[in-house]
Amino acid sequence: MPLREYELMYVLTPDLPEEAVAAATERVSALITNRGGEVTKVDNWGRRRLAYPIRKHLDGYYTVMRFKLDAQRTEELDRSLRLNEQVLRHLIVHAVEVPPPRTIRRVREGEPPKE
Repeated sequence: MPLREYELMYVLTPDLPEEAVAAATERVSALITNRGGEVTKVDNWGRRRLAYPIRKHLDGYYTVMRFKLDAQRTEELDRSLRLNEQVLRHLIVHAVEVPPPRTIRRVREGEPPKE
């Protein structure tokens, strides 16, 4: 089965201590690896203000995770995250490679433009 690359963003409740946030990140990583996936990158954004209140919370701990997983296993991961009380919101998207930005070359004064 070919593994696809995905990106997961989830927001944890703000009333968790730092150890619990790290433990929750480990649990989510274990959810992926136990299903035959591979976590490639974890980016903890820390505590941030939410755009709107969720379950009476105004802040949350944001984490972005990139991973490779079989496409059929993402539904199980989604269900596990929905059932977790500590997760306020989550989103799993298929990660499409973004091409690197094109470099802009400075043109010196008096230099003819190249075509």
